[in-house]
Amino acid sequence: MTATNAEEPTDLREAGLRAMRDALPGVFPEGDIDLRDGRLGEELVEIGLTSVWGALWAREGLAPRDRSLVTLGILIAFGAETELQTHFRVGLTNGLTREELAEVVYHAAGYAGFPAATAARTAARKALAD
Repeated sequence: MTATNAEEPTDLREAGLRAMRDALPGVFPEGDIDLRDGRLGEELVEIGLTSVWGALWAREGLAPRDRSLVTLGILIAFGAETELQTHFRVGLTNGLTREELAEVVYHAAGYAGFPAATAARTAARKALAD
């Protein structure tokens, strides 16, 4: 069950795992998994799993491809290089081509600035081994 509105009950952790597995095939094994590592801030991934992947990515209303475009634009604007590496791969999974990913970087240069676009290009090259 995906979260579509406030009245529809859902297990956000389960929805988040499903959305993450769809976006990053083969990265997360099936079944219940523990994303904690016993180190400082270990709950951060669990928080993201429910609040971002479960509550947002699992929603209807935007196709995964569209969510990837929006997410990439926001992450480029924030200069979030680590997250960009993951989301360039997610973008490919969600149907974006390498050419479209490059266009996102080019387009972001006009709105987020050239340094942010250059950092995004570096993250994309690392993520896509390009």
